[in-house]
This record gives sequence, C-alpha cells and structure tokens, in this order.
Amino acid sequence: MYDYDLLVVGSANADLVIGVQRRPAAGETVLGSDLAVHPGGKGANQAVAAARLGARTALLARVGDDAHGRLLLDSQRAAGVDPAGVLVGGAPTGVALITVDPSGDNSIVVSPGANGRLTPEDVRAAAGLVRSARVVSAQLEIPLETVVETVRQLAPGSRFVLNPSPPRELPQELLEACDPLIVNEHEAKVILGGDGADGGGAGDGPEDWARALLARGPRSVVVTLGAEGALVASADGAVRVPSVKVDAVDTTGAGDAFTAALAWRLGAGASLAEAAAYAARVGAVAVTRRGAQESYPTADEVEAV
Repeated sequence: MYDYDLLVVGSANADLVIGVQRRPAAGETVLGSDLAVHPGGKGANQAVAAARLGARTALLARVGDDAHGRLLLDSQRAAGVDPAGVLVGGAPTGVALITVDPSGDNSIVVSPGANGRLTPEDVRAAAGLVRSARVVSAQLEIPLETVVETVRQLAPGSRFVLNPSPPRELPQELLEACDPLIVNEHEAKVILGGDGADGGGAGDGPEDWARALLARGPRSVVVTLGAEGALVASADGAVRVPSVKVDAVDTTGAGDAFTAALAWRLGAGASLAEAAAYAARVGAVAVTRRGAQESYPTADEVEAV
C-alpha cells in the first residue's frame, strides 16, 4: 500500500512579476507595474496541480528560511500537498524575476537558490518518502545528480515520470527509468543531440522523435505538441492525443499541470493514451485562467470540460 499517489521531487520558486510597456535594452531603466509575487517552480507547480485533482501528493524540495519559502509552504498546504519533504535552509529560496510586455512576451532570470542545494544526500535521507509513492515525478530545475539518486531510491513497482526541463543530455540510467519521458519539441531535440530541425538526425516529425527517444532507453515517451495535442509512444506503438480547443489566456504552468495530471492518472491504472487525454483536459482548463498554480482546476472542473 502506497501512502501517496504522487511524490514530486523538484523545484520551488517565488515568481516576481512586473508588467512593462517594453523590456529594457542594455543600460536602460524602464518603469513597470506593481510587483506581483506568486508561488512557482516546476516541482511546486506539479504538486499543487495533482493535489487539486484529488491525488494524495507530497513534495520533496528545498526552500530558504525566508518569506518566499513561507509563501511556497503555505501554497502547498492550501492545495492539500503534504509538505513534510520540503527542507528549509541552506540558501535563499529560488526566485524567478519576470518582466512581461503587453503582448505577453516575457523575459525571465532565475536564481536557483535553495533548489541548487537539494542534494543526493537529501534524497537518501528521504528514502522512506520516495518509496512510499506509487508514482514519482521530477524535472531538471534541481541538480541532475539528485534526480539520478531519486530513481535509485524508487520502490519496486513504482513508476518514474520525468519532464527534462530545462533540457540537457541525460545519463543512460535516468533514461531507462523514465515511464514516460515527457518532452516538447525543443526538449526532444536537445536530448537527441540535435540543434536543427531534424532532431539530431532523428527525422522531422513527432513520431520520428518519439521513435529515436525510445531507442535511447525510456519505457515510454510523450511528446507534447501545444495546440496540436500530444503523441504517446511505447513498444506497443504511437498514438496521437488531440488537444481540447479553448480560448487561451495564459499558458504559464500549463505544461506542469499536464505532467502532474498524466502522472497521477497513470498511477490510478489508466493507459498512457488515456492519461494523456485526461492531462490535455487539465491543461486546457489551466490556460483559460491567468497564473500558474492559481489556474489549476479541480477534478470536478475538468469533468465539466
């Protein structure tokens, strides 16, 4: 019996957002809107998204002993996430400095802070927590060696889901644990070693990327395609999952909502295609609302789509 449906191992940031009429050039100062501070970070976002859907969720992360850390802990508790795995101290809480212009384009500078101090030793110390989850999800806003240690601590029979963002080359041990590896077009090409349109010689379409990624070792792959939906692939073949047509207002954090929903549904026994279809609905609701964590729907809201 697992204590948690989903454990998220990842980042927790405070997002500091200022609206500007235009982003400044080098050496230039511009005036902006009032500062807005939101809880963010891919790990914290995924945990909140899953908990809102009703999953028994825990987060393993590190924040600073500061106001931003308290903001993040409060947001986790408010969503129903068990924050027992959130470590405090070692560095200031990670911060993302975000400027947004009237068109919605943004510029972001991230200070990893405490996220960079979540170590393999922390994961080993939390081995009981890792082994108590049916599904474990991770991203790459924490040290890569910490993610590798996470897969080494998995319970037999549990499932590991990875969204390699920001993307980088992945060690074989990590690739072989992924079930699924969830990537967008850019992430797929980076992992395949290509910086051009051919995905490192893998071909120029999602089916080609998925086939090439599977050959690297993952048990399954999901390629997200934005408004075109997603492609799910495994040894059994590849299937397209259509998107849900909505009027998007803000896509911030939608990918995190998709990953969290997919991971939870897989743990509940859904097939990969079924889980991806549900996750697409969750993401569709999220993009109709502003913000990241505050945009994530409940299960009832998803059912209404």
